[in-house]
Amino acid sequence: METTLRHIEFVVFPGFQLMGATAITVFEVANLILGEDAYHVRLVSEHGGKVPSSSVFCVETEPFGDATFDTVIFGAGMQPEPASAGLLDFARRAARTSRRLATTCVGTFVLAQAGVLDGCRATTHWAFAHELQDQYRRLKVEEDSIYIVDGTVWTSAGMTAGIDMALAMVEEDHGIDVARSVARNLVVYHRRAGGQSQFSVLLELEPKSDRIQKALDYAKKNLRRTLSVEELADVAHLSPRQFTRAFRAETRQSPAKAVEHLRVESARLMMEQGRHSMDEVANETGFADRERMRRAFLRTMGQPPQTVRRNSRSRT
Repeated sequence: METTLRHIEFVVFPGFQLMGATAITVFEVANLILGEDAYHVRLVSEHGGKVPSSSVFCVETEPFGDATFDTVIFGAGMQPEPASAGLLDFARRAARTSRRLATTCVGTFVLAQAGVLDGCRATTHWAFAHELQDQYRRLKVEEDSIYIVDGTVWTSAGMTAGIDMALAMVEEDHGIDVARSVARNLVVYHRRAGGQSQFSVLLELEPKSDRIQKALDYAKKNLRRTLSVEELADVAHLSPRQFTRAFRAETRQSPAKAVEHLRVESARLMMEQGRHSMDEVANETGFADRERMRRAFLRTMGQPPQTVRRNSRSRT
């Protein structure tokens, strides 16, 4: 059966970042894997012609037209900038006419400014997530996700997360085997799960003092223990009250929440790297039972452990 040709527009504007455009390569390689033209990608901009990137390169583009496209993906700059009226109008039209509307990194701000994310869940680069939420209260920002699909709208985190998002699109269109083959040709993982954290827990917490860092290192090595505040405070050589106050001041989290995040991260790694049963994972990471682990995964990653495991197995 002949493959449906899907037309994709990748939208750029002056100062766009080249890394975000690497998602285009996913569709190019998919054509090679399928042995036919399953995707046709074109670069577009508000006025057409040469558009300078944030580095020294320019790209040749076609102007916005009246044609409709299967998928429209907005690129991103190095940081959020106010979008032109023409770019916002095009975003609104694309939201009405395309099957999928997507953006990479801080390009999410363009869709938010256009109003097409009102009522949607969305993500962006973690460094700008709070700014996005503060400016656009009608959307729900999930700063810890690699990418999010909400209806017809796809948003992704930092620049390389656009590759994960594009691989997920190929999987939706042509199945997991094709997406896996594309990823292997690109020498990347099949794709990171949409709910996967953008960064490690210890990097996220960034403790300022050696005492709090020592307590966190201890917790990470002893996840099977109860890890009460009293136990962690003793490791830090502080009273429980002093420890809790210092921990919150340095990490902006409670000790209990930080330990939960460490356990979720450790459980996810066990699922990705081995064939442990869910009960074994729960016991080894200190959750004690599967139901507690499931609730923690939903709070932290927005996905149950079974989904995380299924995505990790699809990469092998």
